[in-house]
Amino acid sequence: MTDQIDVAPSMLRWARERSGRPLNDLAARFPRLAEWESGAASPTMRQLEDYAQATYAPFGYFFLPEPPVERLPIPDFRTVANGPVRAPSPDLLDTIYACEQRQAWYRQYAEERDHRPVKLVGSQAIGVAPEIAAAAIRDVLGFSVARRADFPNWARAFDGLREHAEQAGILVMINGVVGNNTHRKLNPDEFRGFCLVDEYAPVVFVNGADTKAAQIFTLAHELAHVTLGGSAVSEPDLGRLDEGNDVERWCNEVAAELLVPAGSLRAEYESGADLTLELDRLARLYKVSTLVILRRIRDAGLMTRGDFRAAYQTELRRVLSLAARGTPGGNFYATKPMRVSRVFARALLTDTAEGRTTHRDALRLLGIKKVSTFEELGHRLGIA
Repeated sequence: MTDQIDVAPSMLRWARERSGRPLNDLAARFPRLAEWESGAASPTMRQLEDYAQATYAPFGYFFLPEPPVERLPIPDFRTVANGPVRAPSPDLLDTIYACEQRQAWYRQYAEERDHRPVKLVGSQAIGVAPEIAAAAIRDVLGFSVARRADFPNWARAFDGLREHAEQAGILVMINGVVGNNTHRKLNPDEFRGFCLVDEYAPVVFVNGADTKAAQIFTLAHELAHVTLGGSAVSEPDLGRLDEGNDVERWCNEVAAELLVPAGSLRAEYESGADLTLELDRLARLYKVSTLVILRRIRDAGLMTRGDFRAAYQTELRRVLSLAARGTPGGNFYATKPMRVSRVFARALLTDTAEGRTTHRDALRLLGIKKVSTFEELGHRLGIA
């Protein structure tokens, strides 16, 4: 008979609840789960390993006498109706840890090659007027309204902002799942983005499971956090920019001004036009989503708070309806560099090709298993 492992029932319940997976779902795979949690039976070593994998829990945790208190490794600026937020999910924690590992590798890479500190990191302070801070970021990134005329649409402008941020030294990672696991979709209701600040390797992560309309604002919001020089997990919401603490409000204001300067909007806005047509026209002009435009109309004092709330819900339904039409899935070799940062991927692939980083470490950092996949990715990025 296979030896069973003595595990505290509370640890088994903790792992299940932490995973967020339904009891019935796990019980179908582990028929004796109820007995394990009651203490009437214990899992074998193999069963415990499988259970750890199914619940996304570190295997070693199951040998603790009681569940640990897990905290985010960076400051948490998320709010839910201005109240405390729930404990971080394993999806969020695993995503942050993976980004931290990539950041640590890239910082060493940058230092060894005598890179200069990234100019935007810590370049602003909370007391700086959002208009001034946004103008400074816009200048560094080369993301003026005039320059955006080169982009055919706001989706391409989002890619442009990401590319400009990476050219400025910021590693931008956009992913809607944990690593490459499509069964672990990131929840935008838990977080929309975060940043890990480092003077040589700042990281901005955008939740790719969020709507495209929201992602460009999240990216701008996290860039504002980078300029303050502090890491953060955020949940910026275009529908409630005036909520949250002082740091979040400042970052929201800077992000909004970066994307749509209020002075320019006041000059462009035609108050007598049909609102939907006007939102579409201004979205094409500024190359942002209509939800960003709508919020800026309110910020500029061109719409009452009540009218904004009603219009926002109407426009949100329209945006979600358009998004529900769906888009084809992306090619792995096209999306992978975006998930881990194109700059990071190229640096890691080059360093590995030169023999400084082992293939084992490179595969781990990229979250892929096959050397053939690694080699093909290098080929697609022009690295032999």
